[in-house]
Amino acid sequence: MDVAHCILEGNADAVEFCPHEGYQHVLAASTYTLQEGDQPIRAGSISLFNVNAVNAEKGNLELFHRVDTAGIFDIKWSPAGGNVGPLIAQADADGYLRIYRLEGCSDEEKARGGFLSAVCGEKISSSMCLFLDWNPSAPSISVGLSDGSVSIHSLVESGIEILQEWKAHDFELWATCFDIHQPQLVYTGSDDCKFSCWDMRDSPSKTVFQNSRVHKMGVCCIAKSPTDPNTILTGSYDEQLRVWDIRSITRPVNETSACLGGGVWRIKHHPFVSGLVLAACMHNGFAIVKTEGGKPEVVEAYNQHGSLGYGADWQKEKSLPVSKTKSTIVATCSFYDRLLRLWMPKSDVCCI
Repeated sequence: MDVAHCILEGNADAVEFCPHEGYQHVLAASTYTLQEGDQPIRAGSISLFNVNAVNAEKGNLELFHRVDTAGIFDIKWSPAGGNVGPLIAQADADGYLRIYRLEGCSDEEKARGGFLSAVCGEKISSSMCLFLDWNPSAPSISVGLSDGSVSIHSLVESGIEILQEWKAHDFELWATCFDIHQPQLVYTGSDDCKFSCWDMRDSPSKTVFQNSRVHKMGVCCIAKSPTDPNTILTGSYDEQLRVWDIRSITRPVNETSACLGGGVWRIKHHPFVSGLVLAACMHNGFAIVKTEGGKPEVVEAYNQHGSLGYGADWQKEKSLPVSKTKSTIVATCSFYDRLLRLWMPKSDVCCI
């Protein structure tokens, strides 16, 4: 069921619901727009929306804050439960890793979601920053770079401090993912079709495995199961969502897969329902996929976008003011039509 939509001011490529208590109504959306010319400009923005203030009759989203930036490839909120509070990080085309804090000093500001204030920003590479992931157990971030490197940075009082950087792949590194259960491990995926794992306890990080045989095209995303320490998912331009068994960490086994009909650009695990994921499928919209109990199965498809589906996320809140049902709200965005949509899955498996 469609809840609301809006057109962003730039090409939309990522959406992220804030996971922090008291701010779970805040939705961030980022853009990347190439302004061509003799000196091309890659412009972007982060827009914040109050999902609880949706006008149900008009289907409008309330924009309450926007920050203009360089062209953004990825944004991520800091994990809930940490000591750093509601921070959001951006990986951008100028080679910067930037961190903002979500401020809200009064009840009124909290109700509206507050505003973003810059915490720090560092040009970490002459290459473009394509993807980022927060360490679940420490204030550090992994960043995938367009030259195939992965860079690990720590948040310190003085700003951003580099911990490690190494050449992980031959081409653009589109995916990097800390292991939730073993955060010393980092997984990476790239346009070179390789899916790799690295142990950061060594410096430079040691290769745990590198699989170059299974993916037929570039690896776009990696998502470790938050509930099953032995399962990890990958998505690829070859349109396959793959389920991996990593009990033998040096020799992961691709157990099953499902064709989603478009390049699998993002995978997001449901915050409350185990074995259920939301996938952004580029040319084929979005899909909700059940990954447990055998071969992955598409339980619902969403095709209300008219362009490349890049951004997708679940709201991390169990109380849902905009609906009387118990279905989790989903946000999705598409690139060239600049469209951001809120919707609720029809399938009962998404109910909480």
